[in-house]
Amino acid sequence: MSFKENYKEIYEIARDIYLHPELGYKEYRTSKIVEEFILKYTKDNLGFYIEKFSGTGIKVRFPKVNEHALNMVFMAELDAVYTPAHFHADSKTGAAHNCGHYSQVAIALSLFKEFTVSEDYKKLDYNISFIFVPAEEYLDLEYRKSLKEKGEIRFFGGKPEAMRLGIFDEYDFGIIIHSMGGKYEKRSIEINSDLAGFIYKNYTFKGKPAHAGFAPSQGINAYSMSTVFNVAVGLLRQHFEEKEMVRLNPVILHHTMGVNVIPQEVKVGCDFRAQSVEYMIKGARKLDNAAEGSALALSGDVDVETEIGYLPFRQDRYLSEFVAREYERSPEIEDMIEGRAISAAGDIGDLSVMFPCIQIGYSGFTGTIHGNDFIDEDPEYIFCIFPEFIYRVLKSMSGNIDRMRLYKRTFEEYERILEKMEGYKDEE
Repeated sequence: MSFKENYKEIYEIARDIYLHPELGYKEYRTSKIVEEFILKYTKDNLGFYIEKFSGTGIKVRFPKVNEHALNMVFMAELDAVYTPAHFHADSKTGAAHNCGHYSQVAIALSLFKEFTVSEDYKKLDYNISFIFVPAEEYLDLEYRKSLKEKGEIRFFGGKPEAMRLGIFDEYDFGIIIHSMGGKYEKRSIEINSDLAGFIYKNYTFKGKPAHAGFAPSQGINAYSMSTVFNVAVGLLRQHFEEKEMVRLNPVILHHTMGVNVIPQEVKVGCDFRAQSVEYMIKGARKLDNAAEGSALALSGDVDVETEIGYLPFRQDRYLSEFVAREYERSPEIEDMIEGRAISAAGDIGDLSVMFPCIQIGYSGFTGTIHGNDFIDEDPEYIFCIFPEFIYRVLKSMSGNIDRMRLYKRTFEEYERILEKMEGYKDEE
């Protein structure tokens, strides 16, 4: 077999998933496609271990080459983004594959098939698994809150939830791939693109209703408090260190307003993104001060809620060296971008607390990522050339991974980081 021979089958799967997007923890159709593909190519092979988790997640472990060998996990994300305006959005759910996760899944399946059919996994000196993870996108939160209240999940993000379930406990290092946002004239890859982490804040400003025409002085305007808060957030921006690449996006989530009544309650949501946990905590304190000060200035009150989003992701430079070396031997890939930190976030940052991870970017798309027109424009590169490149990277790691350059932490150590973030107000 070869990746050229796989191309038609893999591209058809990618197209199918792209046209049938599903939001996080609801990826039942996508999960079924993945499971059926895996079973198709493992039905005559003994020793494959398949496990389902979190409703739609799938873990498949190849037969172990050695019980004492290193364990590597290759990951793909199943979910789509909520963007009803996308030209291929689901008309009922508003889901759209404008972050490229559909291509991750297809590429992972291509790699899985090649390792299975060729039996090249037997030639590796490390054990290999593939995990298809739900719910990377941090959205559809009311639904996820309902799952949380029913005890079905604890974490909104699919990887932290899988970590809680012990899905990742056995692994020593991890690799994931991701579409690159933007337009690239050359067939490109990207390494060492660090991601931000974020804290999600909800501020419910509370005032007092009164007739807006007859007795406005008897009311306390919650909407005005939210306006003062927005101004404060804008003025705060110059106080943040540029190296942290801070991003904020305050939006009104809920209100009780009418034109003839002084607004009684307005709920504002705001994320705070930064490149370090310490600065995320610092930023959350500043936002809290701004919200509390805005309410106090207008004699109102504010309720503060904190939700830890995802942790910052610093890509493992040692593992990226294998990608860079293979790039030098791969003229079909024309450019490699390196060291471009961005303010996007992902739950791969959370997983990297437990063991070193890298996220390899790939071009071949047009339109705006998370926008209304995102789609692949170079399928040959995405679903044939790039998977073969990753295949060579994985093979080049065999016999060359230095255990001393890796690290291992427990889920409990990860939880302690979250506890520190959740209890930041107690440390003041």
